[in-house]
Amino acid sequence: MAPPLHPLRRITGTSGPSRRSLLAGVAALGALGAAGCSRVPTASTTDGGDLLERLRAAGVVRLGIAGEIPFGYIDKDGELTGEAPELAKVIFKRLGVDRVQPVPTEFGSLIPGLNSQQFDVVAAGMYVNPERCEQVIFSDPDYQMLDSFIVRKGNPLGLRDYADVVEKKAKFATGTGYAEIAYAVEAGYKESDILIVPDQVAGLNAVEAGRVDVFAGTALTTREVVKKSSKAEATEPFKPLVGGKPHVDGGAFAFRPTETKLRDAFNGELAKLKKSGELLRILKPFGFTEDEMTDLTAKELCGG
Repeated sequence: MAPPLHPLRRITGTSGPSRRSLLAGVAALGALGAAGCSRVPTASTTDGGDLLERLRAAGVVRLGIAGEIPFGYIDKDGELTGEAPELAKVIFKRLGVDRVQPVPTEFGSLIPGLNSQQFDVVAAGMYVNPERCEQVIFSDPDYQMLDSFIVRKGNPLGLRDYADVVEKKAKFATGTGYAEIAYAVEAGYKESDILIVPDQVAGLNAVEAGRVDVFAGTALTTREVVKKSSKAEATEPFKPLVGGKPHVDGGAFAFRPTETKLRDAFNGELAKLKKSGELLRILKPFGFTEDEMTDLTAKELCGG
């Protein structure tokens, strides 16, 4: 993903805390995640890193999350859940690490927090892009994501992609830090004319109230948020253009650059889950479908 913005994550860029805002219950669990007694030493002393052995010995892995539904968050009962944490629970158990411990933070703090050893892995559905690949190493994506619009029922302006938004001079909105900002600008939309709102719920409200004609987000989040709306609908997913070429985003787990052994072991188990179909079963409760399953690799999304 070429643009630095951005999904949930997509969802998304190294900034944008409002998209990855912390949910109720995070503060208490944040204190737990930061507790010094549970800290696992992670300095690498061998080629490829020895973090996996250390995690096995400790019996726990600390997951950096950013409080975004459906990627990684604390639910109303104070429990860690989301597509990335639930997948992490399965994979790390197979790798011999029985427990996961959440360390909540803002989305923009995930990569700095990882590299300063505040947690061991980023489990937040983070999009893989070349900018981030210079700072961390990624597993292969566990999902892919297209864009979609929230529009009024019947899509009166016939908006199917960003070119339509520009051509029809539609009032356009998207979220704080969303990659969709860059996609719209590439299509020719003036950035200063974009209405920036906190998230897809605010985007839906803006469309329903007639303040904008269209809100852009990920296919998953737009699809889910309009389910109970009588005034709005989600358009068919589409590929935005990046550098003039159709682009597909992919979300993955991030690791410190020294920990290639852990990343490779994680990838091995992820590949097995993809092959067996278990990956979709794990992600399905969070709104993911067959359309979000992918064979994209981190190498492709990092730019080769």
